[in-house]
Amino acid sequence: MTQISEQALQSAVREYRDPYLNKDLYQLGAVKSLNADERGNVTLMVELPYPSKGIAGALKQLVGNALEDVDGVEKVDVHVGQKIHSYKVQKDLPSVPGVKNIIAVASGKGGVGKSTTAVNLALALQAEGARVGILDADIYGPSIGMMLGVPEGKRPDTRENKYFVPMDAHGLQANSMAFVVTEKTPMVWRGPMVSGAVMQLLQQTLWNELDYLIVDMPPGTGDIQLTLAQKVPVTGAVIVTTPQDIALLDGKKGIEMFRKVDIPVLGVVENMSVHICSNCGHEEPLFGHGGGERIAQEYDTTLLGQLPLHMTIREQTDGGTPSVIAEPDSEVARRYRDIARRVGAELSTRERNLSGSISSVSVTEH
Repeated sequence: MTQISEQALQSAVREYRDPYLNKDLYQLGAVKSLNADERGNVTLMVELPYPSKGIAGALKQLVGNALEDVDGVEKVDVHVGQKIHSYKVQKDLPSVPGVKNIIAVASGKGGVGKSTTAVNLALALQAEGARVGILDADIYGPSIGMMLGVPEGKRPDTRENKYFVPMDAHGLQANSMAFVVTEKTPMVWRGPMVSGAVMQLLQQTLWNELDYLIVDMPPGTGDIQLTLAQKVPVTGAVIVTTPQDIALLDGKKGIEMFRKVDIPVLGVVENMSVHICSNCGHEEPLFGHGGGERIAQEYDTTLLGQLPLHMTIREQTDGGTPSVIAEPDSEVARRYRDIARRVGAELSTRERNLSGSISSVSVTEH
């Protein structure tokens, strides 16, 4: 029986580089244990720091193959899990109970697909193995309920006449102003009332052990957005834009607003980057080309992904089953899941919030 070299085993593990953080598993602190017994059986326990269910199988196979090539190894068993921590927020604001990280999804202007992106990002993070909630803070045009297929007029349960129980929608914990007022109530509110209502929804909802809470912000960069950005303990922001010059200009304002209040911008999602003809599949950049990339370079942030202008995305979202749920194996769903992994990976490089909620561990692949 060949004595298995521990150094050779470690070298084999180091061959794998994380596709999102560009580090090996030891540099990431992701190797929890690596053991070999006298019969040549090797067991590796890996724990990635971001939602990564979609790449767990490939990691297992690549690292497993590398370990099998080491002299003396007869059998390899690789376990891949993930552990999501709580990261620091601006001005050390107190955390929201039951929530580790809040991600604000924002846009400098309306009509760029911000809410569609927020919903699909939340569902994609969930598909990657995280516990996720979504809060519709777009008081003037709350649409998250419709997009998630919550029946009109359905109200959240309450506890002690004070707390809302979030609704379950496709496995997400969801709350929205639309759930607590009727659609017929016109939202003619002044700024302080709006930010007060959002803070009340955020703090009086009984969120249950969320890794991420996605907050769909009102469009624009005015006083309401600024007040919310100052009051909500946000771990990071995602800016949604389209390739049009005017949308890009507004996207830049959004980045500057978050920077002003010390909230890290995790990256830019470029929506409607190409139009795909539903008849012939021809792709055409109707709104221009490369705008999201230019913003990302100019502001030293990341282009998280580009999404096509496709009729099915709108139809699925309007019908209450967004793309990630409706067609989980489609190209669009694959792009959203890639964006979700990028967001989680980017957040995992931030400083930890040691006073935040307790980390959760989940094993996604055996």
